[in-house]
Amino acid sequence: QVQLVESGGGLVQAGGSLRLSCAASGRTFSTRAMGWFRQAPGKEREFVTAISWNGGSPYYADSVKGRFTISRDNAENTVYLQMNSLKPEDTAVYHCAADGWTFRRTLPVTSAEYDYWGQGTQVTVSS
Repeated sequence: QVQLVESGGGLVQAGGSLRLSCAASGRTFSTRAMGWFRQAPGKEREFVTAISWNGGSPYYADSVKGRFTISRDNAENTVYLQMNSLKPEDTAVYHCAADGWTFRRTLPVTSAEYDYWGQGTQVTVSS
C-alpha cells in the first residue's frame, strides 16, 4: 500500500514558477514509476508527466514539455514537479500517482495504470 500527499501548490502569476512535492509512505516507493496528472474545472484528468522507478526516462505531455521537470528522490520517498514559465491554462488540481506495478519496464502514461493517488494540490496561474 502506498499513500501519497502533495504539497507546494498555490497562486502564481503567468511566467512564474512553482515546485510541487509528493511524499509517499510505504516501502515500495522506490520500485514504482510515479506520475503527475492534472484536472481543470469541467475537464477530464490529463497526463502531465511520469518517471520510471529508477529515475530514468521521464516523459512529458506536449503541453508541458520544456517547461516542467519531474524528478524523484528514492531515499526521501518523494517525487517533485518543477513548473516554470507557467501559463493560465496550467491552472488545475495536480495529483501525483504511483504505478500499480513494481519494476515496470515501460513507463505508464495512462491513469488506469496507476493504483495509488494523492488528494491533489491546487495550482492557479493568473494572467
